[in-house]
This record gives sequence, C-alpha cells and structure tokens, in this order.
Amino acid sequence: MAGTGEPVAAGGPPPLPAEAEDLLLWLAAEQGRSPNTLAAYRRDLTAYCAWLAERGVAVTAVTEADVVDWIGELRGQGKAPSSVARSLVAVRGLHRFLAVEGRVPSDPTAHVERPRVPRGLPKALSEEEVARLLAAPTGDDPRARRDRALLELLYGTGARIGEAVGLSLGDLDLDASLVRLYGKGRKERIVPLGSHATRALVAWLGPGGRPAMEPARWRSRDDAAAVFLGARGTRLSRQGGWDVVRRHGLTVGLAGRLSPHVLRHSCATHMLDHGADIRAVQELLGHASITTTQVYTMVSTERLWAVYRSAHPRASGGSGG
Repeated sequence: MAGTGEPVAAGGPPPLPAEAEDLLLWLAAEQGRSPNTLAAYRRDLTAYCAWLAERGVAVTAVTEADVVDWIGELRGQGKAPSSVARSLVAVRGLHRFLAVEGRVPSDPTAHVERPRVPRGLPKALSEEEVARLLAAPTGDDPRARRDRALLELLYGTGARIGEAVGLSLGDLDLDASLVRLYGKGRKERIVPLGSHATRALVAWLGPGGRPAMEPARWRSRDDAAAVFLGARGTRLSRQGGWDVVRRHGLTVGLAGRLSPHVLRHSCATHMLDHGADIRAVQELLGHASITTTQVYTMVSTERLWAVYRSAHPRASGGSGG
C-alpha cells in the first residue's frame, strides 16, 4: 500500500487530515448540513483516518483495495451492516470530494459495493398505546404542561426530536394551528397542528406554564426564544426531550419500545391507516424522497392483513358454507 501517514498520537486518534477538514467545511458552508450530520461525519472520518494512519496510508493515496480492507475490518469487529453502510457514506463522500476537487486522479470508492442492509420495518405503537402515552403527564404544573405539549407535538406533526426542541416562539402560529419546522439541512416546512397539540401548546405557553419556568435573567437570546425550556430556564436539549418521552413511556409500560422516532413512525403509520395520501405524509415528515415514506405503506399493509385475517370469516383456509 502506498503513501505515508502521520504517526498516531499517544492517547487517541490523530487529528483529521486537512482534506477531511476541508470536506466538513464544504458540507457546512456549501451544503448546509446540520451540526448533527457534521458530527456524525466527523466521528466516522476520524475512525477511518486513524485506521489509515496506523497502516501508513495517506488519504490522497487510498486505493480501492484499502477501502475493501477497511470494510472487512469493520465487519470483523462485528459492526452491524447499517453501521458499516453509514460509515461508508462518510468515506465515500470524502473520496468523491477529493476527486471532484482534482486533488486525486480518481475516486477509490466508486466501484465499492455498498453493504446490504436488511430493511427493517418501523415498529409503530398502536393508537391505544399512543393515547395512554399522551395521557401520562398528569397535573397542571409547568413541567406537566410542557411534557404534554411536547408529546402532542411529536405525535401530531411527526417531527423529529431535534426539530421539536429547536422550535422558537416565532415558529408557532397557534391562531392558524401551524408550525414551522426546520429539517435536515435546515430545510423549512410548514405543517398543521392538530387541535390536541394546539391546546396543549396554548396551555404550556400561557400563565402557569412556560412563564413559570423562565429564569430571572436569560442566559442567551436563543434560550429566551425557545418554545420548550428545561428546568434551568434554558432551551430544552435533545437529550432532555428524549428523557421526557422515555420517562412517560416507562409510566405507561412502554419501556424499551419507545423513543421520539417511534412517535414519528406512529404518526405516519396511523395517518396511512386512516387513508392519508402518501405524498401528504411525505410533506408532513419532510422526506426528500418518496421512497423513504413508502416503508410506512408496508407497515400499514401488514397491519391491514393482520386485521383482515383476524376479522374476516373467509380470510383463512376452510371449505366455507
């Protein structure tokens, strides 16, 4: 294998080479990738570049054989196909970027086959389970109002947890029952708020709700604008949002099955169950491609068959009358 890499620093992986830092800068400045996406790219590229450095291979000297060896090592470590595929996205992005920029003669990942990832179906909650969850925050104190509003928003709009906790007051139009969400790449979409979510947000933002959790002095303008606040009067973090969902899921017996993304799955699945057009669901969820949304039609079809087999007298085998 050709090329020379920097020695691995004691106590951890070496810093990312300049070529990888340039890619991350381009993704942020030119592609508008979110901080979470950039952080994921950085993690995957750090591990990959450390692997190259251990073998004395410069990023600009990587061959297809090197990439195949790296994939084989990940598999040998027991990494799930989905994890390998995710890491390969970052690595492929790096080498394609270098080739397009003319820094290397060709892209060594161009003909590397993407690992096959078994297509798992989202495990949506039943409507009865969702109803139990949404009823879990009891009482009229500020925390209960906040939790009700967050859960109703997540299920009512199919928002990602990052989109929900990232909401600012200017993103809400409660008179029109609309909310502006910022998805991947800061792509904006306007989605409707159902009556339950609207009422929960009105209660949270009214006297005895959010105002009771406001600090005597705001730490930042971003905190002052946040829809959802944490205990210290700062914007509720992504982890804080997760904790709200997990805590109430535990209360109603959904521990181990519930996450914010399960509520997103459930929103999409239940809408399709009730006859929603798949294009409308795509718009609601902010999917760039309809193929991403189509997985929910598979879920709904399976559920339809389950109901049919259990309820129709001629669904199963038998001679009939």
